[in-house]
Amino acid sequence: MPARPEARDWFSLLGLILLWGTSFLCISLSLESFSPPGIVAMRVLLAAIMLTLVVWLKRLPFPRDLRTWLLFGLLGIVGNLLPFYLISAGQQHVSSGIAGLLMAIMPLITMLLAHYLIPGETLNRYKLLGFSLGIIGVGIILMPRVSPGGSSLSSSLLILLAAGSYALNSILIRRYSRSHVLVASAGVMIMASLMVVPVWLWQESPLQQTYSLKSLLALSWLGLGPTGIATLLYFSVVARAGPTFLANINYFVPVVAYLTGALILGEPLEWHSLSALLLIIAGIGLTRRPPPATPWYHRQV
Repeated sequence: MPARPEARDWFSLLGLILLWGTSFLCISLSLESFSPPGIVAMRVLLAAIMLTLVVWLKRLPFPRDLRTWLLFGLLGIVGNLLPFYLISAGQQHVSSGIAGLLMAIMPLITMLLAHYLIPGETLNRYKLLGFSLGIIGVGIILMPRVSPGGSSLSSSLLILLAAGSYALNSILIRRYSRSHVLVASAGVMIMASLMVVPVWLWQESPLQQTYSLKSLLALSWLGLGPTGIATLLYFSVVARAGPTFLANINYFVPVVAYLTGALILGEPLEWHSLSALLLIIAGIGLTRRPPPATPWYHRQV
């Protein structure tokens, strides 16, 4: 049973909130010089190097069977390459703050998928109501972006697809991954790097390009911080304080994403986006309420 959260767990949680919340800001800055495939390639490569070094320092063995590495490859596609690309491509026409708000729907999508794919994860009235509030919040965000021939709506949908990809990845990990969490994280990043870095080098010849210092620093931090360091913090918090404590992060990451976009990049604060954020957060909160002793659909009138 996880221990009562200590001060270091709260500091780690704060670190995760800041790392993941500012990742959208880093993507926007990286896009000034790098293409979406370049951002994906550098992000997974830097994280792979960092996590592999940690695994080596801890003397943890990598698996030797082909099946596990194929699973790492699948998780690398669903949980890294696909969502990283979709978010980067979407943020070409969507602000970092709005991207963070749209990604807040991820835990609600995970909850819905878990109902069908994970034994014992059943829906109840609170989860259904919470999911409904989240969908309404997303609709409020998307409505101003509906315009004939506009690219903002399609880019927003790419980010929602990324949220769905992250959600599916969490289900796959729960069902099929049996490796040590750090080994699995490093293995997934290694496989993702092997799939995308050679293609990026061949198609874009990045060594012959020029990049701004701001974009280089932002992308380097994106790979090491929100991808590499955040992974280490994530697993340490789960091991000490448990996943329920970590779930508090879902309330604050979109807030940090939205505010940093406004404060640092000068993105506008919109009342409808703020109201959508409140609806999504309220929806997440409802899903965490304990279910009634008797399911609502079994009760007699």
